[in-house]
Amino acid sequence: MQNPIYTEVTSCRDCYKCVRSCPVKAIQIKDGNAMIIKDRCIYCGRCVHVCPNSAKKVRDDVPRVQLALKSGRRVICSLAPSYASEFHGKERELLSALKKLGFSGISETAIGAALVSEALDIYAAEHGGECPFIGTACPSVVELVKKYFPDDTEKLAPVPSPLQTHSAYLRHIYNEELVIVFIGPCIAKKMEADMTPGYPDLAITFDELRAWFEAEGISLDSIAADDVDFIPCKAGLSTIYPVEGGQITSSALWGGKPIQTGALAFSGVDQVMSALDAKEIPLPFLELLMCEGGCVNGPGTSGELSMTERKRSAEEYTLRRLDEPDTFKGDEEFARLLLKEGYGLLHNAGPSDEASFRHQHTEDEIKRALVDLGKLTKADELNCGGCGYNTCRDMAVAYLDGMAEIEMCVTKMRKEAESKVDVLLRTIPMGVVIVDSDLQIADCNAHFLDFFGDMEEGFVVDQSILQMVKGLPLERFVPFADKFRDQFYLSHPGQYRVHFKDKFLRVTFFLVEQKRLLGAMFEDITNPTIKRETVVKKAEDVIQKSLETVQQIASLLGENAAETEIMLNSLIDAFSVHGTGEGESDFREDEGGDLA
Repeated sequence: MQNPIYTEVTSCRDCYKCVRSCPVKAIQIKDGNAMIIKDRCIYCGRCVHVCPNSAKKVRDDVPRVQLALKSGRRVICSLAPSYASEFHGKERELLSALKKLGFSGISETAIGAALVSEALDIYAAEHGGECPFIGTACPSVVELVKKYFPDDTEKLAPVPSPLQTHSAYLRHIYNEELVIVFIGPCIAKKMEADMTPGYPDLAITFDELRAWFEAEGISLDSIAADDVDFIPCKAGLSTIYPVEGGQITSSALWGGKPIQTGALAFSGVDQVMSALDAKEIPLPFLELLMCEGGCVNGPGTSGELSMTERKRSAEEYTLRRLDEPDTFKGDEEFARLLLKEGYGLLHNAGPSDEASFRHQHTEDEIKRALVDLGKLTKADELNCGGCGYNTCRDMAVAYLDGMAEIEMCVTKMRKEAESKVDVLLRTIPMGVVIVDSDLQIADCNAHFLDFFGDMEEGFVVDQSILQMVKGLPLERFVPFADKFRDQFYLSHPGQYRVHFKDKFLRVTFFLVEQKRLLGAMFEDITNPTIKRETVVKKAEDVIQKSLETVQQIASLLGENAAETEIMLNSLIDAFSVHGTGEGESDFREDEGGDLA
């Protein structure tokens, strides 16, 4: 089955933005494309959110849900409580729309959350008020622990996530033949559905649901808001789960305490990573949510509302539920079964260490990799982050792991490019100058100064002299500097001839960067030009004699030779390069004209 998050290779560009944003660097750069590595991914969805070319895609599971609806089996929707913030003001219309799509029933995932809280409250009551676990509500956090904090895997709470628990509860009170479809803000729930089939069977995001509504022509603005009842009943206080601290608030043990240290809540990648780095004893209960602010800010949401509106909508929704009758009051028998069986209810062994992909490299191996990246000394390790990794050392380790390519190192590639340019400028048998839009010299070679530098005979132009020339106005060297300005605005700069002092030069312009950097190559064509001028002079003598003969013949024949004279003289002009005085130049288009 296709990974829940994947790369559309044809849209992927060499920007490395996904690498920079991925908290665990689960993206492999191969042949310039950023590929998601399933064994390393925690499915937080950040790469999908930041990709500028929409090359990171979320697997669309709507067609599979549609097949389930057509199968004749009973299909129940497990609706995430964050629907109150995603579809604020349209909650009843949403339920009607889901029924119109064909769902047999709609149940709130928050019922599973209530059962998880009840089970952990029972554990704490039986263990002196202590509950030293990492919450399993967020599947991205569970994946993070398994793959990047494997020593903490045993600290994960012994109960499945609220969604998995809700799925198990629905099968417990109804029957095993259900098809359970989760709808919510989380991409990682797709991974849960893949890993624990049936708990749930399928998962789609709010974004996918909106696209589905549009394809079916369903509008929440016009649909009738029928009375649709949740099964088996409405959830209560646990609907606050999608907000940071919601799980703690819904706990009978911690919820009534305005200040307490037995349970702490953190959200967002940085806070979660920091919390897992801590080795506190005794361990408090850690409610960890990968999305900043909680599930109301999940990657599968539309993002139309601000975080303020999302959080307030979720909390207002929960407050209303507290005053409503017939909300879910818990199920102690099932909660105890959940605590006893844990993941066994899902026919699953539960979370385990999955960090086998992590390799230990020796210091010598890392140093050799740094050398390959052009980091010969500590000073070369700029830690610029251009490659997507925080440090050059991290990049070296990724290179050793086969996750990164040398070409990702911006400073190395820039140095190589500069080195190649320097070699080219030093060795090319022509004068080369590169100028900016202000006609100041950005770079040049020694041959350019040989032509225009007024150097004494035998003077050697070294690198220090070339460095001094950079930044100087071009007009201090080239009398036809104004010609350069015109070339900046041509799509195809041209080629020209110039007679400067005692030399004939062919000038070829080229754009280095549109409207910013322009280059020019000067080729000494003095010898071929002198030879041509000699030919032209001899040709003039021959033509003059021929002209006299033609005139005589024409006179005898009574014809006018004026047109013939004009044609022959234009032939002479076409072959001539008219010189100028010392220190001046004659700038004219070359025979070939514009090279384009």
